[in-house]
Amino acid sequence: MFRLRRVLDDTQPRDREAIVQVQEILKSQFPGVSDEEIEGLPERLGDRLRHSFRYVLVVGDDVNGRVKGFALAAHAPDLKFFYLDFISTARRLTGGGIGGALYQHLRAEARALKTIGIFMECLPDDPALCRDADVLKQNRARLKFYEGFGGFPIVGTAYETPLIPGGDCPPYLVFDGLNREAPLGRKTARDVVRAILERKYGDVCPEGYIDMVVTSIRDNPVRLRPPRYVRPEAPGPGRSRPLKKNRIALVVNDRHEIHHVHERGYVEAPARIRSILKEFKKTAIFDPIKPRRFKERHIRAVHSPSLVDYLRRMCQKVEPGRSVYPYVFPIRNAARPPKELPVRAGYYCIDTFTPLNRNAFPAAHRAVECALTAAEALFAGYTLAYALVRPPGHHAERQVFGGFCYFNSGAIAAHHLSQYGRVAVLDIDYHHGNGTQDIFYRRADVLTVSIHGHPSFAYPYFSGFRDETGEGPGQGRNVNFPLPEHVTGPDYSRTLARALKIVSDFKPRFLVLALGLDTAKADPTGSWSLSAADFENNGRAIGALKMPTLVVQEGGYRVRSLGINARRFFTGLWLGAGMNE
Repeated sequence: MFRLRRVLDDTQPRDREAIVQVQEILKSQFPGVSDEEIEGLPERLGDRLRHSFRYVLVVGDDVNGRVKGFALAAHAPDLKFFYLDFISTARRLTGGGIGGALYQHLRAEARALKTIGIFMECLPDDPALCRDADVLKQNRARLKFYEGFGGFPIVGTAYETPLIPGGDCPPYLVFDGLNREAPLGRKTARDVVRAILERKYGDVCPEGYIDMVVTSIRDNPVRLRPPRYVRPEAPGPGRSRPLKKNRIALVVNDRHEIHHVHERGYVEAPARIRSILKEFKKTAIFDPIKPRRFKERHIRAVHSPSLVDYLRRMCQKVEPGRSVYPYVFPIRNAARPPKELPVRAGYYCIDTFTPLNRNAFPAAHRAVECALTAAEALFAGYTLAYALVRPPGHHAERQVFGGFCYFNSGAIAAHHLSQYGRVAVLDIDYHHGNGTQDIFYRRADVLTVSIHGHPSFAYPYFSGFRDETGEGPGQGRNVNFPLPEHVTGPDYSRTLARALKIVSDFKPRFLVLALGLDTAKADPTGSWSLSAADFENNGRAIGALKMPTLVVQEGGYRVRSLGINARRFFTGLWLGAGMNE
């Protein structure tokens, strides 16, 4: 297994380690590349506009951080093109789809930046230009690979002219137009070729060479070589699939229905998920992904091991079909918790209505795995990912559960993402996310912002006040917007704008959105009056941040309007992020 992710610079330990491994691959796979160029990779990534290029590094690594392959490209924002410098797997590691996945991810990046396409140099497959039969075979395989994505050599120019007369294997210039119908015009091609030769090879090109190559481009539009290896009617990987950047990754908890509590008045029911999925069938903006398995260490990194152990043991002990509700709340003395597991429930819980039963632990664990799967989708080329889960999680603190929440799936995913850069968590549930606040209250690398009903009347009653701003390193990193009992759509949007400004100023690498749909009119757990149109407007505003965003489902209990509100929210989010362009 491998996942793809963008490495921006070497400021984070995980990214620094990945860059070192990429440098090792460069040394082993590209012996012609100078040590100076390899050692200068971190500087190129850090310098956002070196030689009028912004460098983009995508790595494919496993859960242990071992880099299995990488792609390095230069983005020219002035001329709107990508130039692929290197793409490679680690030594002795071929196949497995790594190269194709890396290139597909790079294509998604190029399209999201509205470039005209990707240019690259490939050694020729013509025996008249390349004398070595073994090298010729490798060149053909490489050109076949790019043909599978719609990349073809530009023909009818002097680009293949060797820098030194009589030189062997001068490269083709290959162009991948990202499946766009618009042809490559002569002026654009000339500007791009001049930029490539001047910015990358200006110090080695003989006098007059660049002008000679540029003026040799006479066709308008330029001509691309016809397919030689892949039949036009049978495109290769990625040519007929919508780009991931244009879809929202959707991960649904496939085990949520096992946690179905039938007691009267229990609103956290499976019908919530069914209502949302029914409405999603009316739109084509989602890309379903199966949830993956993740080790329990991800939960223990956020929650107290004693809480995790208790929940597992207690849930295994409850008879099938029955539930235990906390009813004794001892003063929490860590040295002397109650010995009886049912009595101890109140030691770990904050209310009397969150049940423990045989299926609570496995359903909550699976919700965590869904959130982590969706988080990983952000590394695989998706800009937006949605973990549609129940039970919810944002009321689960480090050491306690409650509010229908057992494990804080959003916080666990945010902690996972924080290993790769700063994270902002925005909670728009009607109820304050006391669990998320508690978990990150002393951390500077994770910003938590919450818009919710004032704790004077809204659950959980004891947290979410405006003066709770963080402690120690986290001072100023926790922001609460407690609102009055009655809030209209326009009222909410004004507060949301203030919250988004705080998020934007933090400059996070990722946004985790705790989505509560219980702010809707007539929700049984809330008192506000947001309409479907309000949800779409709010989604647009959040999407306009245009940052990798993981959405984790929290509350929302009025089943009749729940699905419609969810569909309208994600439509707005999708449009706001510009994914329809």
